[in-house]
Amino acid sequence: MENISILTILNAFGGLGLFLLGMIVMTEGLRSLAGDAIRSALMHFTKSPLSGAVTGAVTTAILQSSSATTVAAVGFVGAGLMAFPEALGIIFGANIGTTITGWMVVLLGFKFHLGTIVLPLIFLGVILKLFFHGKISAFGYALAGFGLIFVGITLLQESISGFGGIITPENLPSDSLMGRLKLVMLGIIATLITQSSSAGIAATLTALYGNAINFEQAAALIIGMDIGTTVTAVMASIGGSANVRRTGLSHVIYNLFTGVMAIFLITPYTYLWESIAPNALMQNAEIALVTFHTFFNTLGVLIVLPFTHQFAYLMKKIIPSKKPKFTKKLDERLLKEAPNLALEIARISIQDEFIALLQHTNFILGDVQHGKKVDLTLLQSALNKTQTYVDQIDLKKEEDAKWKQMISLMHILDHAQRLHERCEEEEYRAKLVRKFPDLHNEHQNLINNNAQIITAIISKNFSQARKDAEKNEKQVIEFMKYYRDMILEEMAKDEINIPTGTKKLEAIRWLARVNHHIARITYYMEQVILETAK
Repeated sequence: MENISILTILNAFGGLGLFLLGMIVMTEGLRSLAGDAIRSALMHFTKSPLSGAVTGAVTTAILQSSSATTVAAVGFVGAGLMAFPEALGIIFGANIGTTITGWMVVLLGFKFHLGTIVLPLIFLGVILKLFFHGKISAFGYALAGFGLIFVGITLLQESISGFGGIITPENLPSDSLMGRLKLVMLGIIATLITQSSSAGIAATLTALYGNAINFEQAAALIIGMDIGTTVTAVMASIGGSANVRRTGLSHVIYNLFTGVMAIFLITPYTYLWESIAPNALMQNAEIALVTFHTFFNTLGVLIVLPFTHQFAYLMKKIIPSKKPKFTKKLDERLLKEAPNLALEIARISIQDEFIALLQHTNFILGDVQHGKKVDLTLLQSALNKTQTYVDQIDLKKEEDAKWKQMISLMHILDHAQRLHERCEEEEYRAKLVRKFPDLHNEHQNLINNNAQIITAIISKNFSQARKDAEKNEKQVIEFMKYYRDMILEEMAKDEINIPTGTKKLEAIRWLARVNHHIARITYYMEQVILETAK
């Protein structure tokens, strides 16, 4: 038996490392280049679980990242922009999209041998990354990553050839059910070690291309790698939101189902190849393998899709949402994977918190129709958490509309905190407003105005909400000038005593401050929407 040199082993690991690095760099470049547009298209074209599966497959194929697609889908559900069954369609479709990596390795790496041809592309990509900005820089990054992938594959191929006689099909588990299960487990372990099924698939294809393993063994390894990705997803979902944990569990159940199905499909699949064209499987083993990978993932999606709504219902039953009402949509993973989507979710959370503040304001003013008591301690905690979440959103360009949206959200949160403080003054100043008959009109105007603003916001008519708030603020300011002079004159004439006059002045100031904060919040809410439309 030949001895494998240390250099050969190092080259094999180096090739695998270059492939992984290329995948990471290319994916990052593609996200920067087209991530936002792809996510927008993902949401726009997903109308059902079926369309979700199609868009999920296409998006993953383009971005070369199933995690980016999955995180976006979970974010859409958390923001209320998409129902969970549609998001499940995207998640299932992402599994099909991941199979594009195998096709890229086989067609471009093995058939066209791009390993040396792409070296100038790597240089060009680095130049674009270093000396340009924006989309050109992102394109250069993706181009450099694309080149590294094939340099890694070439190095891996050369290294695998050095294992000849050492690693052979005879040295691996036999082609029996137990043997296949052992290889599936080996595939799972390989994915856990590399934290990437793409790297495992590339290594498996290279070993198959070099005759180190046979087709049946390679198929079992690929199945194991598909299942192995779910372990990573579950680990990443620990401590996440309910939707994140549901996604992790959905991955496990779905991939286990397709994995078990695929194990029993290996034999009929090989028989079909041999029936159509004898020896074709041996001559085109790597093509047959990526076809099998795409086939069983596609078949799994087609079988599961009709039951997506029932599947989603089961996931919700198994993992109910326990997060606080106002912050349950804030998904920490979006901060890194999709900051623009994180910004939209923060906006919706802030909107809900503002409506709660308006309802509580009406409650302490005695409005039984539109008022609603809110736990101010929990609401304070929600405001603080939302503020922290917004602070953590990292936008790359400080001059674009998203940056302006974030600044507006910070303004809203600041005024919401001040409005929360006014609500805490219920026992003193708010009750004074209700107590004095000469403030009845202003008291009632605030109640009615808050109800109108809530209706406008729910109807997404932010312009009307701002107009109503600013109109009421202007009326209160004009009344306060007259009212302040009147009270001071009555105090000077001893028509009312100083303590009573002071309380009346505090009451009108409370009204003015509440109206001011409401007006500013509605103003910045409209600004966020206007910036979004640009």
